[in-house]
Amino acid sequence: EKLASSLDSPIVLPCDVSDDKQIEQVFERLDDFWGAFDILVHSVAFAPKSELQGDYLETVTREGFRIAHEVSSYSFAALAKAGRGMMRERGALLTLSYLGAERVVPNYNVMGVAKASLEANVRYMAASLGPDGIRVNAISAGPIKTLAATGISDFNRILDHVERTAPLRRNVTQEELGNAGAFLCSDLASGITGEVLYVDCGYHIVGTPGL
Repeated sequence: EKLASSLDSPIVLPCDVSDDKQIEQVFERLDDFWGAFDILVHSVAFAPKSELQGDYLETVTREGFRIAHEVSSYSFAALAKAGRGMMRERGALLTLSYLGAERVVPNYNVMGVAKASLEANVRYMAASLGPDGIRVNAISAGPIKTLAATGISDFNRILDHVERTAPLRRNVTQEELGNAGAFLCSDLASGITGEVLYVDCGYHIVGTPGL
């Protein structure tokens, strides 16, 4: 509520994205309040902390795998299913991914697999929602200090490594990610859907970082 008030937002709603009933209730409230909306930003991810360290096969569990995919990937589709009727011919959906979706990042483990699922979700959702005039894209962000990132073992080492080896020799900023998101959700990107945009100071193009 404090954050919402700083943005002059007149409405704040709780939503457990693993509960379809709560998702439905959120969109019912939004329908009453707005009737329609233009942008949905999905910034939700979770995996048990015990599975974000060490060797992947030694730490991954069936339950942890399910939770990571349900919260981090399926929730994007669930939100789109519930909200598509309010976004026809006008909407843009955006989610956040990471390089660990396509390359092995130490300790990222099951979250990398879930992010790969999320990126596939973007493509299939773009195909489903395109006829309704709704676009779906993702940003693959460079590492950035967030509350969620603190759960990844040795995260500061990843930040240091990217700063040393990315072409721009620094880490991306929150403002840069926000600018990229604003672009993808705006009419300036009206012809873009089903894409993953890298905003990582160029780190993903480097074949042998640190060599």
